[in-house]
Amino acid sequence: MVRLTQDLASTKWIYAKGFLFLLITLISAALIIIQIQRWDIVALLLICLWASCRTYYFAFYVIQHYVDSRYRFSGLFDFTLYLLNRNHPEEVDGALKPPDQSP
Repeated sequence: MVRLTQDLASTKWIYAKGFLFLLITLISAALIIIQIQRWDIVALLLICLWASCRTYYFAFYVIQHYVDSRYRFSGLFDFTLYLLNRNHPEEVDGALKPPDQSP
């Protein structure tokens, strides 16, 4: 299979990409606020944005660091497949059972 994209490895370009995402967020939010001009809708938009960020954090940080350290997600589709999979590690008293250490 031919790989069409290359992983972004330059720190400078990673920061540039993050800045561009921030710029897109600010410009689009400003345009929405200009169109709506209602503070209750702006508050709902901010709550929606906050909840979306927390969901993303949950899917890609909390699961990996606190629930199942053996699994890495490459996107929301992979996370959904992970949730639908019935072969999760077993819990013992609310905590994950450590993986079998036998060779």
